[in-house]
Amino acid sequence: MNDAKLYNVIRAPRVSEKTARLQELSNQYVFEIATTATKADVKVAVEKLFNVSVEAVNVVNVKGKSRSFKFRDGSRKDWRKAYVKLAEGQTIDVTAMA
Repeated sequence: MNDAKLYNVIRAPRVSEKTARLQELSNQYVFEIATTATKADVKVAVEKLFNVSVEAVNVVNVKGKSRSFKFRDGSRKDWRKAYVKLAEGQTIDVTAMA
């Protein structure tokens, strides 16, 4: 997989209180990924970009919220996120990238 495709698979890290707690307790990191990315794509991309060993990847489809603006109904886009569990003793500094 070339570098351009790696950066298209992983869009951005998701940083929140929940993800910070996951990092501390279970060594899991959360990334926003492309809607066409598979678990295998995410695993390869994280391992090559951050030089870490990935144990497991869980993928979640997030539905966009419906909104209205000036009597017009609309909705936000659907997106996808991945929970990546790393091997013991390995970390990723997501604050440097956010």
